Amino acid sequence: MYKKRFNILGVIPARGGSKAIKKKNISLINGNSLIAYTINEAKKSKLITDLIVSSDDDEIRTVATQYGCDAPFRRPKHLSNDKATSVDCDLHAVKFMEKKLNKKYDFVVELMCTNPFKTVEDIDNVLKLHIKTNSETVISVMKLEDHHPIRIKKLEKGLIKDFCLKETPETRRQDLKPDAYIRNGSIYSMRRDILEKRIRTGATISRAYIMPRERTVNIDELMDLYIASVLMKIKSKKKLKPLMSFKKASRILNLEKKL
Repeated sequence: MYKKRFNILGVIPARGGSKAIKKKNISLINGNSLIAYTINEAKKSKLITDLIVSSDDDEIRTVATQYGCDAPFRRPKHLSNDKATSVDCDLHAVKFMEKKLNKKYDFVVELMCTNPFKTVEDIDNVLKLHIKTNSETVISVMKLEDHHPIRIKKLEKGLIKDFCLKETPETRRQDLKPDAYIRNGSIYSMRRDILEKRIRTGATISRAYIMPRERTVNIDELMDLYIASVLMKIKSKKKLKPLMSFKKASRILNLEKKL
Protein backbone atom coordinates (compact mmCIF):
# COMPACT_ATOMS: atom_id res chain seq x y z
CA MET A 1 0.00 0.00 0.00
CA TYR A 2 2.76 2.42 0.95
CA LYS A 3 6.23 2.60 -0.54
CA LYS A 4 7.70 3.18 2.88
CA ARG A 5 7.03 1.01 5.89
CA PHE A 6 6.28 3.45 8.69
CA ASN A 7 7.15 2.72 12.31
CA ILE A 8 3.97 3.28 14.30
CA LEU A 9 3.63 2.83 18.05
CA GLY A 10 0.19 2.10 19.45
CA VAL A 11 -0.19 3.19 23.08
CA ILE A 12 -3.12 2.16 25.25
CA PRO A 13 -3.05 4.33 28.40
CA ALA A 14 -4.68 2.70 31.40
CA ARG A 15 -3.80 4.07 34.81
CA GLY A 16 -5.19 2.40 37.89
CA GLY A 17 -6.34 5.45 39.85
CA SER A 18 -9.76 6.05 38.29
CA LYS A 19 -12.07 7.85 40.71
CA ALA A 20 -15.70 7.42 39.56
CA ILE A 21 -15.26 3.71 38.78
CA LYS A 22 -12.66 1.77 40.70
CA LYS A 23 -10.40 -0.25 38.38
CA LYS A 24 -12.42 1.15 35.47
CA ASN A 25 -10.05 -0.03 32.76
CA ILE A 26 -10.53 -3.69 33.68
CA SER A 27 -14.22 -3.47 34.61
CA LEU A 28 -16.24 -6.25 33.03
CA ILE A 29 -18.41 -5.47 30.01
CA ASN A 30 -20.40 -8.41 28.68
CA GLY A 31 -17.95 -10.77 30.37
CA ASN A 32 -14.77 -9.15 29.06
CA SER A 33 -12.38 -6.69 30.66
CA LEU A 34 -12.93 -3.20 29.24
CA ILE A 35 -9.32 -2.92 28.06
CA ALA A 36 -9.60 -6.23 26.18
CA TYR A 37 -11.84 -4.72 23.48
CA THR A 38 -9.28 -2.10 22.47
CA ILE A 39 -6.41 -4.60 22.65
CA ASN A 40 -8.35 -7.05 20.49
CA GLU A 41 -9.02 -4.53 17.72
CA ALA A 42 -5.57 -2.89 17.85
CA LYS A 43 -3.84 -6.27 17.47
CA LYS A 44 -5.62 -6.72 14.13
CA SER A 45 -4.13 -3.50 12.74
CA LYS A 46 -2.01 -3.87 9.63
CA LEU A 47 -0.28 -0.56 10.25
CA ILE A 48 0.67 -0.55 13.95
CA THR A 49 4.26 -1.76 14.31
CA ASP A 50 4.33 -2.18 18.11
CA LEU A 51 1.44 -2.14 20.58
CA ILE A 52 1.81 -1.54 24.32
CA VAL A 53 -0.20 -0.74 27.43
CA SER A 54 1.05 2.08 29.65
CA SER A 55 -0.11 1.55 33.23
CA ASP A 56 0.99 2.08 36.81
CA ASP A 57 -1.20 -0.79 37.98
CA ASP A 58 0.16 -4.35 37.99
CA GLU A 59 -3.31 -5.91 37.79
CA ILE A 60 -4.08 -3.93 34.61
CA ARG A 61 -0.67 -4.86 33.19
CA THR A 62 -1.39 -8.51 33.94
CA VAL A 63 -4.77 -8.40 32.21
CA ALA A 64 -3.12 -6.75 29.18
CA THR A 65 -0.56 -9.57 29.11
CA GLN A 66 -3.39 -12.10 29.30
CA TYR A 67 -4.84 -10.72 26.09
CA GLY A 68 -1.50 -10.70 24.30
CA CYS A 69 -0.52 -7.05 24.63
CA ASP A 70 2.91 -6.05 25.90
CA ALA A 71 3.02 -3.93 29.07
CA PRO A 72 6.79 -3.46 29.11
CA PHE A 73 7.07 -1.04 32.01
CA ARG A 74 5.31 0.16 35.12
CA ARG A 75 4.35 3.78 34.50
CA PRO A 76 6.10 6.09 37.01
CA LYS A 77 4.03 7.60 39.84
CA HIS A 78 4.51 11.18 38.63
CA LEU A 79 2.87 10.19 35.33
CA SER A 80 -0.02 8.42 37.00
CA ASN A 81 -1.63 11.07 39.18
CA ASP A 82 -4.56 13.36 38.32
CA LYS A 83 -2.22 16.12 37.12
CA ALA A 84 -0.31 13.94 34.65
CA THR A 85 -1.02 14.75 31.00
CA SER A 86 -1.59 12.36 28.13
CA VAL A 87 1.30 14.00 26.25
CA ASP A 88 3.71 13.17 29.09
CA CYS A 89 2.53 9.55 29.18
CA ASP A 90 2.80 9.16 25.40
CA LEU A 91 6.28 10.69 25.34
CA HIS A 92 7.41 8.41 28.16
CA ALA A 93 6.09 5.35 26.29
CA VAL A 94 7.64 6.31 22.97
CA LYS A 95 11.06 7.08 24.42
CA PHE A 96 11.05 3.85 26.41
CA MET A 97 10.22 1.77 23.34
CA GLU A 98 12.65 3.58 21.06
CA LYS A 99 15.45 2.89 23.51
CA LYS A 100 14.38 -0.69 24.09
CA LEU A 101 14.02 -1.58 20.39
CA ASN A 102 16.64 0.83 19.03
CA LYS A 103 14.27 2.35 16.49
CA LYS A 104 12.59 5.68 15.75
CA TYR A 105 8.83 5.97 15.34
CA ASP A 106 7.14 8.05 12.65
CA PHE A 107 3.71 8.15 14.27
CA VAL A 108 2.26 7.49 17.70
CA VAL A 109 -1.39 6.51 17.98
CA GLU A 110 -3.07 6.72 21.38
CA LEU A 111 -5.99 4.32 21.76
CA MET A 112 -8.29 5.03 24.68
CA CYS A 113 -9.63 1.82 26.19
CA THR A 114 -12.54 3.76 27.73
CA ASN A 115 -14.11 3.68 24.24
CA PRO A 116 -14.63 -0.05 23.67
CA PHE A 117 -16.61 0.16 20.41
CA LYS A 118 -13.81 1.37 18.13
CA THR A 119 -12.89 -1.13 15.42
CA VAL A 120 -9.68 -2.04 13.64
CA GLU A 121 -11.15 -0.26 10.60
CA ASP A 122 -11.39 2.94 12.65
CA ILE A 123 -7.80 2.58 13.84
CA ASP A 124 -6.34 1.84 10.40
CA ASN A 125 -8.46 4.51 8.68
CA VAL A 126 -7.07 7.11 11.10
CA LEU A 127 -3.55 5.97 10.32
CA LYS A 128 -4.15 5.85 6.56
CA LEU A 129 -5.48 9.42 6.68
CA HIS A 130 -2.46 10.47 8.72
CA ILE A 131 0.05 8.86 6.38
CA LYS A 132 -1.70 10.21 3.27
CA THR A 133 -1.92 13.81 4.50
CA ASN A 134 1.12 13.91 6.82
CA SER A 135 -0.93 16.20 9.07
CA GLU A 136 0.42 17.06 12.49
CA THR A 137 -2.38 15.09 14.15
CA VAL A 138 -5.50 13.10 13.26
CA ILE A 139 -8.21 12.86 15.92
CA SER A 140 -11.46 10.91 16.01
CA VAL A 141 -14.58 13.03 16.37
CA MET A 142 -18.35 12.63 16.50
CA LYS A 143 -20.99 14.85 14.92
CA LEU A 144 -23.16 16.73 17.41
CA GLU A 145 -26.90 16.58 16.94
CA ASP A 146 -29.11 17.72 19.83
CA HIS A 147 -26.04 19.08 21.64
CA HIS A 148 -25.17 21.45 18.80
CA PRO A 149 -23.52 24.69 20.10
CA ILE A 150 -26.57 26.71 18.99
CA ARG A 151 -28.63 24.87 21.60
CA ILE A 152 -26.15 25.42 24.44
CA LYS A 153 -27.41 28.07 26.85
CA LYS A 154 -26.21 30.03 29.86
CA LEU A 155 -28.16 31.38 32.81
CA GLU A 156 -28.16 35.07 33.74
CA LYS A 157 -30.03 35.66 37.01
CA GLY A 158 -32.07 32.57 36.28
CA LEU A 159 -32.92 33.60 32.71
CA ILE A 160 -31.98 31.41 29.73
CA LYS A 161 -29.67 33.19 27.28
CA ASP A 162 -27.80 32.10 24.13
CA PHE A 163 -24.31 30.94 25.13
CA CYS A 164 -22.37 31.79 21.98
CA LEU A 165 -24.61 31.37 18.91
CA LYS A 166 -28.09 32.80 18.42
CA GLU A 167 -30.81 30.18 18.08
CA THR A 168 -33.74 30.69 15.76
CA PRO A 169 -36.85 29.42 17.60
CA GLU A 170 -38.23 26.03 16.51
CA THR A 171 -35.19 25.19 14.37
CA ARG A 172 -35.12 21.48 13.58
CA ARG A 173 -32.05 19.51 14.63
CA GLN A 174 -31.18 18.63 11.03
CA ASP A 175 -31.24 22.32 10.08
CA LEU A 176 -28.65 23.45 12.62
CA LYS A 177 -25.66 24.86 10.73
CA PRO A 178 -22.74 24.76 10.45
CA ASP A 179 -22.28 21.08 11.33
CA ALA A 180 -20.55 20.74 14.70
CA TYR A 181 -18.21 18.03 15.94
CA ILE A 182 -16.62 17.05 19.24
CA ARG A 183 -13.57 14.92 20.00
CA ASN A 184 -14.95 11.57 21.07
CA GLY A 185 -11.91 10.56 23.12
CA SER A 186 -11.24 7.35 21.20
CA ILE A 187 -8.22 7.77 18.89
CA TYR A 188 -5.42 10.36 18.83
CA SER A 189 -2.72 9.98 16.19
CA MET A 190 0.36 12.22 16.35
CA ARG A 191 3.41 12.66 14.18
CA ARG A 192 6.49 11.82 16.25
CA ASP A 193 8.02 15.28 15.85
CA ILE A 194 4.76 16.94 16.91
CA LEU A 195 4.51 14.79 20.04
CA GLU A 196 8.08 15.84 20.88
CA LYS A 197 6.76 19.42 20.95
CA ARG A 198 4.21 18.26 23.54
CA ILE A 199 1.27 18.66 21.18
CA ARG A 200 -1.62 16.21 21.24
CA THR A 201 -4.62 18.47 20.69
CA GLY A 202 -4.63 22.03 19.38
CA ALA A 203 -2.23 21.38 16.52
CA THR A 204 -2.18 23.87 13.64
CA ILE A 205 -2.87 21.14 11.06
CA SER A 206 -5.18 18.61 12.72
CA ARG A 207 -7.52 16.46 10.65
CA ALA A 208 -10.72 14.78 11.78
CA TYR A 209 -11.76 11.17 11.46
CA ILE A 210 -15.53 11.05 11.91
CA MET A 211 -16.91 8.13 13.90
CA PRO A 212 -20.63 7.32 14.17
CA ARG A 213 -22.56 7.75 17.40
CA GLU A 214 -23.01 4.00 17.83
CA ARG A 215 -19.25 3.51 18.08
CA THR A 216 -18.83 6.36 20.53
CA VAL A 217 -19.42 5.51 24.18
CA ASN A 218 -16.92 7.28 26.42
CA ILE A 219 -16.91 5.58 29.82
CA ASP A 220 -16.40 8.12 32.60
CA GLU A 221 -19.14 7.23 35.10
CA LEU A 222 -21.10 4.17 36.20
CA MET A 223 -24.01 5.10 33.94
CA ASP A 224 -21.68 4.98 30.93
CA LEU A 225 -20.52 1.53 32.01
CA TYR A 226 -24.12 0.28 32.23
CA ILE A 227 -24.97 1.71 28.80
CA ALA A 228 -21.85 0.15 27.26
CA SER A 229 -22.69 -3.24 28.81
CA VAL A 230 -26.21 -3.20 27.36
CA LEU A 231 -25.03 -2.09 23.93
CA MET A 232 -22.30 -4.73 23.86
CA LYS A 233 -24.85 -7.45 24.58
CA ILE A 234 -27.09 -6.13 21.80
CA LYS A 235 -24.15 -6.18 19.39
CA SER A 236 -23.60 -9.82 20.43
CA LYS A 237 -19.84 -9.43 20.39
CA LYS A 238 -18.10 -12.72 20.88
CA LYS A 239 -16.41 -13.36 24.18
CA LEU A 240 -12.75 -12.43 23.90
CA LYS A 241 -10.76 -15.41 25.01
CA PRO A 242 -7.55 -14.54 26.91
CA LEU A 243 -4.41 -16.16 25.50
CA MET A 244 -3.33 -17.26 28.96
CA SER A 245 -4.51 -17.39 32.56
CA PHE A 246 -4.16 -14.45 34.91
CA LYS A 247 -1.75 -16.54 36.99
CA LYS A 248 0.52 -17.27 34.01
CA ALA A 249 0.45 -13.63 32.88
CA SER A 250 1.39 -12.55 36.39
CA ARG A 251 4.35 -14.95 36.39
CA ILE A 252 5.56 -13.47 33.10
CA LEU A 253 5.52 -9.96 34.52
CA ASN A 254 7.28 -11.11 37.68
CA LEU A 255 10.02 -12.73 35.59
CA GLU A 256 10.46 -9.49 33.62
CA LYS A 257 11.06 -7.61 36.87
CA LYS A 258 14.03 -9.86 37.61
CA LEU A 259 15.67 -9.37 34.22
